[in-house]
Amino acid sequence: MRESSVALNRFGLGGRRGDVPPPEPKRWLLDQFGRFDPSPPAIRELPGSPALVTMFREARDNQREAKRQAEAADAKPDIAPELRPYRTLRDAYGQAAAVRTNLALTAPAPFVERLVHFWANHFAVSTDKLVTLGLAGAFEFEAIRPNVLGKFADLLLAVERHPAMLLYLDQAQSVGPDSMLGQIAARRGNKRGLNENLAREILELHTLGVRSGYGQQDVTELARALTGWSVGGLAQQPMLRGPGPGYWFAAPIHQPGERKVLGTRYEQAGEAQGEAILRDLAAHPATARHIATKLARHFGGDEPPLALVSRLEQAFLTSGGDLPTIYRTLIEAPEVWTGPPKFRTPWDWTLAALRAVGTESLPALMNANAFNQLGQPVWRPGSPAGWDDTAPSWAGPDALYRRVEVAERIASRAGPIDARALAEQLFPGSLADGTRKAIAGAESPVQALALLLASPEMMRR
Repeated sequence: MRESSVALNRFGLGGRRGDVPPPEPKRWLLDQFGRFDPSPPAIRELPGSPALVTMFREARDNQREAKRQAEAADAKPDIAPELRPYRTLRDAYGQAAAVRTNLALTAPAPFVERLVHFWANHFAVSTDKLVTLGLAGAFEFEAIRPNVLGKFADLLLAVERHPAMLLYLDQAQSVGPDSMLGQIAARRGNKRGLNENLAREILELHTLGVRSGYGQQDVTELARALTGWSVGGLAQQPMLRGPGPGYWFAAPIHQPGERKVLGTRYEQAGEAQGEAILRDLAAHPATARHIATKLARHFGGDEPPLALVSRLEQAFLTSGGDLPTIYRTLIEAPEVWTGPPKFRTPWDWTLAALRAVGTESLPALMNANAFNQLGQPVWRPGSPAGWDDTAPSWAGPDALYRRVEVAERIASRAGPIDARALAEQLFPGSLADGTRKAIAGAESPVQALALLLASPEMMRR
């Protein structure tokens, strides 16, 4: 029965009240590949990235006009002029974050949902930057979910071309000095140049990883190859506005010429050059090692066993980055089933607690407040590195106290629940005697449920 508990909690998002623990845990996990819906109705009802890019352009233009009018009247601008026009994007963020949570609460494929969350954190964008405020949800729904069961190379290309990533890392502002518009700007004394943010994060975070052999010249060459990867519908100049809102390749700002990255020459022209480099990076042995290590850490413990990393790395390389092949290797790895538990992040713990009491949805405001209080607001890690995936970042006394407070609120709203029976269902074969005794000795059913939600078993997966 312990394997059922591992499947529910370490691979999945936690058991749901009333569900029967899977009798064949590995088969249950594998079958989820066929049950996963990358675009359920709740996502299809949200505005997509073209509409969100348009919202951002309108908010930006309204902001500029408000400032212009205030300056012309020699008056102070309206309160928070830089924020007021962006209310529609803030609302879009809240709605998308609530959809993300609600999908996880009732997911028929919780293991694949966890993988979506893993990759969204690996390829992190953060909504603390206004330009990404409304687009973070669309980024996960459009780039991550459709590719989570495909090839790593396709996932990488979808991510790097998405407007959220291009705007978050300032790629849309990157101009090749020798491009057509770069030369025109230089003649007018308005020199425009490369922005290396996206290229650097691709090498450091998304593919090879730190200390993997690339240098500054590789960053610069990749940045040159990626010039022209832009977002249509935003620029003031007609030549850069593109055919409409969303990703497009802006040839007038692409740096011409061949590139050399990691010793390989790329003679392709235009957009094909950047794509060729990214496909090679996706298949690089250092990328395989980097991805294998992160997956092993997420599922196998804060100090992942080297044997597990090695097997995942080999699966990556021999399959050409086929993600389901790598996931199957993970499912078959004994280290994941017998290794030390992982401390749940606030996101993980909240989902597990809500699933445990049978919650099926949260209103957008309540959803935002819960994760803000616990220190992990949705899609707001604050840096391209994403949220940390080890216990020291989340296990401090203040953080634990906040979880206890939330556990008490969830328990008080859950209605009559037999916490003793629920505990055995959620953690089949792995419930500690101390937890069992604490629940049995509670003064009330609400207190018993709160004790379960704040128990060591619930804090870890």
